[in-house]
This record gives sequence, structure tokens and C-alpha cells, in this order.
Amino acid sequence: MRILVLGSTGYLGGHVAEHLRALPGARVLGAGRSAGAEHRVDLATVRPERLAKTLASAAPDAVVNCAGATGGDPVTLAEANARGPAVLCAALRDAAPAARLVHLGSAAEYGPGVQDTYVTETAPTSPVGPYGATKLAGTAAVTASGLDAVVLRVGNPVGHGAPAAGLPGRVAALLREAGADPGAVLRLGDLSAHRDFVDVRDLADAVRRAVTAPGPLPPVLNIGGGAAVPVREVVHGLARHAGFRGRIEESADDRAGSVRSARVSWQCSDITAAREALGWRPAHTLDDALAALWEGGGTP
Repeated sequence: MRILVLGSTGYLGGHVAEHLRALPGARVLGAGRSAGAEHRVDLATVRPERLAKTLASAAPDAVVNCAGATGGDPVTLAEANARGPAVLCAALRDAAPAARLVHLGSAAEYGPGVQDTYVTETAPTSPVGPYGATKLAGTAAVTASGLDAVVLRVGNPVGHGAPAAGLPGRVAALLREAGADPGAVLRLGDLSAHRDFVDVRDLADAVRRAVTAPGPLPPVLNIGGGAAVPVREVVHGLARHAGFRGRIEESADDRAGSVRSARVSWQCSDITAAREALGWRPAHTLDDALAALWEGGGTP
């Protein structure tokens, strides 16, 4: 089985590609902007006809799109998260129309949740910022493509290599910088929001199952940890793994938090459909994910 992974040198793509390589008989082909990618592809700028030639050369049985942008101005986000999936679908229809497409979406597409409510795939989508809006546009392009495609709408992935653009990676970097100094102070924003965290290894397992599952899949499947966890628990959990002896301060006025999380105080996905369609469920706890992030030593 030939599997093309777009964004294979990134945080999520790296984990996904590694997991897929363990499939018996799988040939995993990497694609992305990095010089280390087997196929150089930038979905934000590539023309559909050029991408179709690359896909024809790769001759994939399945394509996994882990490429995208989590930060930047609205134009950058739109190019990577909305234009990119649309171009990919157009190229696939021309060059590999029978290939299974697995696209990574985001729970940010739902927007603010209601406390103590698990959001299903049929819930209304109302993203609050450019990131969620552009990811939703990408999902719309995939689900309307007519391809054998599924969007995995992912919660907050945590694990080895988590980038500093997200709160877990940023806090891990701050803790490494603080070291064992008992006088160190971590000044962070409001940590009271609840998020659905998922171990990046469990996300990779969901991708593997989506790639190999027989027959058509539902257009969208939620992939998360299945629980709403206060962000504060993530920060203090990392501090425990680090042996941090200093002080953590929260400030509602601190703008250092994730822009993507703005105005969303509660987020939790119902992952029942993924269990039914893929036989998937999380195998790792949040503490497992935090331990892997801390012990991994930072972004690879």
C-alpha cells in the first residue's frame, strides 16, 4: 500500500508518518515544504495541475493531509488551511480519484462549546477566529469533493515535539528555561478554559485506522481524548514532570496564550462515532502525553 503524507516533516505529520510505516507492506511517501521531504509540495501555493503531476508520480492508494497553518495572518491561514485542501482535492480528482483521503481538521471549527456538553459531528459550526474559519473551509472542500474522504476533526494534540506555538509546547520550553531555580516565575494567561486533549500517538493511530478501514467512512469524525480538562491541569502536570520548584502566575490580561483559543472557554468532543467507524479509542492518558512531551526534550 502506497501512502502519501502531506506535511510529513511537521509535528503531526511526523508522528503520523512514523505510525503508518509500521503497517505491514506499507510504503510511506513524505511530501511537504521541507528540503527533507521526498516530494516538495506547498499546498498554499502549488497549482492544481502541478500537484496532479506529483500525485500521478507518487501513485498513492491513500493520501493523508497533515499540512496546515496554526498561526499567522488571515491570508496565511486561508492559503494553507482553505486553499490547500481545495487544491489537493482538485488534483486528486484528476490524478488519483480512487485514493482514500484522510484530512486533519480541527475542533476549533465548532467554536465555543456549552459546559458539560459533548459536541457531536452534527453540531453547528461557529468558529470564532480566522484559524477555525479557515479550517472549516478546508473541511467543506474535502467533504464536498466527491472523493473517498474523511476529515478527522482533532482536539488539542499533545506529545513529543509539541511546538511552542501551542500552550503545552510553550510551557515545556519555559520550564526548561527555568530549570531548578526555586525563584523562577512562570507568568501565563488565564488557565481556566477547558480543552479536549489527545495524545498525538492516539491521533496517529486514528489516522492509520482511517487509512485502512474498508468501505466509505463518515465525512467527519471527532478525534479527542473524550474529556474536558482545565488547561491549568496541563500546566501543573508539566511542572510536576519537570520538577519545577518555582511559582506559576495567571493573569487574565496576559496575551501570551493561544490566539486560536480566544473566547472559547469550553471544548469537548463526543468521540463515539470514531469508535463505531474505526474501532478507535484513546489508549494514552493526558499524563502519558505530558510525560512524552517533557521527556522528548522539545521539538525534534
